Amino acid sequence: MIPVPAALPRDGRLLFATRALRMFGYGFLAVVLVLYLTALGFSGGEVGLLLSLTLLGDAAISLWLTTHADRLGRRRVLIAGAGLMLAAGLAFVATPAYAVLVVAATIGVISPSGNEVGPFLAVEQASLTQLVGAKRRTNVFAWYQLTGSFATAAGALAAGLFAQVAIDRGASPAEAYRLVIVGYALVGIALALLFTRLSDRVEVPPREVTDEPIRTRLGLHKSQGVVLRLAALFALDAFAGGFVIQSFVAFWFQERFAVDPAALGALLFGANLLAGLSALAAGPLAARFGLIRTMVFTHLPSNVLLMLVPFMPTLPLAAGVLLVRFSISQMDVPTRQSYTMAIVEPDERSAAAGVTGIARSLGVAASPLIAGPLFISAAVAGSPFVIAGGLKILYDVLLYRRFVALRPPEERTTAG
Repeated sequence: MIPVPAALPRDGRLLFATRALRMFGYGFLAVVLVLYLTALGFSGGEVGLLLSLTLLGDAAISLWLTTHADRLGRRRVLIAGAGLMLAAGLAFVATPAYAVLVVAATIGVISPSGNEVGPFLAVEQASLTQLVGAKRRTNVFAWYQLTGSFATAAGALAAGLFAQVAIDRGASPAEAYRLVIVGYALVGIALALLFTRLSDRVEVPPREVTDEPIRTRLGLHKSQGVVLRLAALFALDAFAGGFVIQSFVAFWFQERFAVDPAALGALLFGANLLAGLSALAAGPLAARFGLIRTMVFTHLPSNVLLMLVPFMPTLPLAAGVLLVRFSISQMDVPTRQSYTMAIVEPDERSAAAGVTGIARSLGVAASPLIAGPLFISAAVAGSPFVIAGGLKILYDVLLYRRFVALRPPEERTTAG
């Protein structure tokens, strides 16, 4: 039976609430971010550079925070991340100066993709694993993914409607999009307040802190080699995904089919809603087939569908293929997260989630530099979908070959 968030302890419910609020903010921002930057007059190359620096800066700061979280204190790291969200949002609202936006994007926490950025995911995963145990971990992560997807969907829908209403009432596009970014900054304040309510149960128990010397500055010891190999593959997957972040997808649909902001918000709402529902199947499938097999064999067909989107001649067909793709695209996410938590020591969990998460951030950071000019060029605007799908298929093949034999403890026990 799949556990619902109501069955979680108080700290677990708080972490679900912060996940929902944060992902609402990310979805709220993703619909308008590229539209806002282009409305300010920036070129495709400048937009791509800014988004890449956004993700690179986030990766650098998050790497330090997550690899020290188990020793500095998980609550402190989460509150610091919320402060960086607030700072970035305020900077984007305050000025259209490109140099200032670059600095704010590099230092702060901004999500151009609608996906997780910052130190939050790694620390929350480690805390949830500690709170619920191995048997419930994958199912809880599936609900955690569902919560985030629903919240991202709601944020995307709200942003599209909000911007459209503002434009209809006489605001310029840039002014309407700026109001959305104000909402994103306010999310940072609310998150910080919620994180202060977490108890000591989310911190690493003293008995689970190993006395073994740390061999690297990444907060890892026994699992270092495995985590770094996983991180390399996750970086490849994220690099591929960076070609089709939601801000770019919104821009492509607007340019190709003249879709207005409200309809874009509705489309991304549907996509994220379906993605979240798909995650619920992850637990039962993983229990039957194993985490790695579930990750790979649900991911492959979604990548084929992604490659087909730009070949659709009409808006209903393109939107339909995209929505079908999202309906099966996220079953690998809770299984990937659960697998990472399962194969490392308790006091490596924040660091392992952080290192693999930062690898994904670094991977996705490079893609906008290439994808931005491609999307803006009418002749090759659909090519990022094809590039992304092909690279993701390569990732699936490599992941299966390297890790199918390395099973988490609960699968070895079941098999035995």
